[in-house]
Amino acid sequence: MSKSFRRPQALSRAIRLLSAGAMLTLVAPLAQADALDDLRDKLVVNGQPLPVESLASSPIDGLYEVRLTSGESFFTDIDGKHLIVGEMYRNDGDKGLVNLSEQKANGERLELLAEVSEDDMVIFRPAGEVKAVISVFTDTTCPYCRKLHQEVPELNARGIEVRYLAFPRGGMRSQGARELAQVWCADNPTEAMNQIKNEGEVPKQAASCDAPVQSQYQLGTRMGVQGTPAIVMPDGQMVPGYLPVERLASMLGIDD
Repeated sequence: MSKSFRRPQALSRAIRLLSAGAMLTLVAPLAQADALDDLRDKLVVNGQPLPVESLASSPIDGLYEVRLTSGESFFTDIDGKHLIVGEMYRNDGDKGLVNLSEQKANGERLELLAEVSEDDMVIFRPAGEVKAVISVFTDTTCPYCRKLHQEVPELNARGIEVRYLAFPRGGMRSQGARELAQVWCADNPTEAMNQIKNEGEVPKQAASCDAPVQSQYQLGTRMGVQGTPAIVMPDGQMVPGYLPVERLASMLGIDD
């Protein structure tokens, strides 16, 4: 006579624990997503909801990073009652402090730039080997943008490729926005950029193409650009303002 199989009690308990763990694995992300949705609704100041672009957990339990559509970010608790503005660092002991906020921002900048086609940039390439690539948010009405542009030939000579993106400081109704559109719509955008920045002459033809000025302006805002020139280094670090050739080459690790 056959005997019915009886599962050992320890095995049955283990299976129950594994099943419970699997359910928790599925439920936890859903619960966190719901909590973040609730947090978004709670981020209201003076009766106005904050323009939240993204919410994410931080390395500190119970603290969340909030990024606004303006590119600004801060930290808050799950109730949205306490706001902390500033950068987060990790103490690596003998290795010093690591700026976690800057690390994350650098990575996000690189991801955003990777989505921009080279066809939508005005690019000045070295004749020989490309040793480094910098992306520069620029405005035709910016004096220090002109100063930087005058040094582009020297940057190219050192193997540094310069990729321009449009960022009209005065907004989309400004003179800079109109001039940038004319540069991007020119038959030869690099020549038009030289003309307007080196000679102060606006390209004569009207801007009749679908210039990416507005999309790049919005991109710069998301990346935290507040003025021009704004230089994005190969590692995603953003350097605000003009830098002399020697200093820029040194930061890129390029010697003569």
